[in-house]
Amino acid sequence: MSKIELIATATFGLEAIVAREVKNLGYDEMTVEDGRVTFIGDELALCRANMWLRTADRVLVKMGSFKATTFEELFEHTRALPWHEWLPENANFPVEGKSVKSKLFSVPDCQAIVKKAVVEKLKEKYRKEWFAEDGPRYTIEVGILKDTATLTVDTSGPGLHKRGYRKLTGEAPLKETLAAAMVTLAHWFHDRVLMDPLCGTGTIPIEAALIGLNIAPGITRKFAAEDWPAIPEVMWRNTRKEAYALIKQERHLQIIGTDINEKAVSLARYHAREAGVDEHIHFQRLPLSQVRTKSKYGYIICNPPYGQRLGETREVETLYREMGRVFANLDTWSYYVLTAYPDFEKFFGRKADKRRKLYNGRIECQYYQYPGPRPPRRDRVKSGSGETGQV
Repeated sequence: MSKIELIATATFGLEAIVAREVKNLGYDEMTVEDGRVTFIGDELALCRANMWLRTADRVLVKMGSFKATTFEELFEHTRALPWHEWLPENANFPVEGKSVKSKLFSVPDCQAIVKKAVVEKLKEKYRKEWFAEDGPRYTIEVGILKDTATLTVDTSGPGLHKRGYRKLTGEAPLKETLAAAMVTLAHWFHDRVLMDPLCGTGTIPIEAALIGLNIAPGITRKFAAEDWPAIPEVMWRNTRKEAYALIKQERHLQIIGTDINEKAVSLARYHAREAGVDEHIHFQRLPLSQVRTKSKYGYIICNPPYGQRLGETREVETLYREMGRVFANLDTWSYYVLTAYPDFEKFFGRKADKRRKLYNGRIECQYYQYPGPRPPRRDRVKSGSGETGQV
């Protein structure tokens, strides 16, 4: 197997979590930058990163990086890269692009130059003048930042947040990758109760169940690189086989999702079935005010409405006040809230112990963290009831 430079792209604020996931897969040689974690691996690392990274957006092959202030430099440096090592002669290779603070600011022109350079390289290697591009897809991106061009090929296809279980969505879906990051940042343990009392279509409870059962997030979906001749089919097959063998199906999870919206709860149940974790989550239609628990310790992780639409501000403030009253009764619990509303703490009634800036799509949010006390060891494995708002 050859050494490959791979890039796991990340939403701003999640780079450290993605880096930890890469390290947990056994790849220590890495560089962490804004929006990306670059690491050294091989063909198997490419497969395993796609299968296992919960909080990354995509996995890219880094073809090369160089200074480019003229179209001639961009063309020559691009043509010098070993495109033939990855792209077969029937490869379908669209070129995407972006440019920030660079002399080469015209993205369409940069895309055209890169496309032409790759074609010239393939002509040289395959002794052909024309390529049908009717084979596997290799999405090339030229990204230019401060006159440094980086050329990559996308191995993932659809973004890694598309696990395959969420075929239907509500009005404001939370990305699966961000939901997984919220659970990870809360340091939730699988033997502790976890509740989302504003669960919507169930993304946070489902991602928690996948983490608790050690189910690889990409285990049931397909990736672009599965069609690439350079990655043997047996490698993907063995990666999935390994992932299935590592599932901890015997674990007893205590995960509850409640919401006042019956349609959202119905969708949550459907998504949980699609994800194969429905037996491990109790979903229920329940107003926030009626949420109660018999468990002394647990986690609340939620993503309440932000009041982004006109006229919703008063409703959101009322909701946050109610959250403050309900959560105050759970004084030995830990709770974690993601919202873009700037005055959340004021209406919630308590300053967060810790805050972290995260992005839900393009919306800048704060992740308000209120860690509670650790339970005595004897209480950590006690089960609770999952009936009528009771944890």
